[in-house]
Amino acid sequence: MSFLTIVTIGFLVLESANVIVLYFKPEFKYANGVGIFKAWEKSKLDPEVHDFVKYLVNWVAGTKLIFILLLIVVLVIADEQTLMFFAAALIVSIASFFWRLFPMIRKMDREDMIQPMGYSLILGIMIGAFILIFLSAILVEIF
Repeated sequence: MSFLTIVTIGFLVLESANVIVLYFKPEFKYANGVGIFKAWEKSKLDPEVHDFVKYLVNWVAGTKLIFILLLIVVLVIADEQTLMFFAAALIVSIASFFWRLFPMIRKMDREDMIQPMGYSLILGIMIGAFILIFLSAILVEIF
C-alpha cells in the first residue's frame, strides 16, 4: 500500500467522522461539529432560522458524503497515477478553505462567536497540515 493511499484513507476517516457528527450530533464541539459556533444555540430561539441552519448543516454533510464515496471509488479502482491526480485535486479543493471559509471563521473567532477561542487557528493549521501531507505524499510517489 502506497503512502498516498495511507494518507488518503486517513483523510477519509476524519471526513467520515465529521459527516457522522454533522448528521447525528451537529451540536458536538469535536470532529468539526457546529457546536463551536455560539450562533448554533442562538438559532434555536427562532425555529425558522434553526430549521434553515439545520438544513445547511445537513447539506454540508451530504456534500461531504458524496465526496467520501467518490474518494472510496477512486481508491478501489484507480491506478497510482490517477490517485496522484486525484490527490492534486484534493489539495486544490481543500485549499479553497483559505479563500472564503478561513477569513469568515477568523472574524467570528475575533468577535467571540466561537467556543473555544482560537479554534480558527487550530482549524487553519489542521487544514494546512492536510495540504502539506497530501503534497508530501505526491512527492514521495513521484520520487
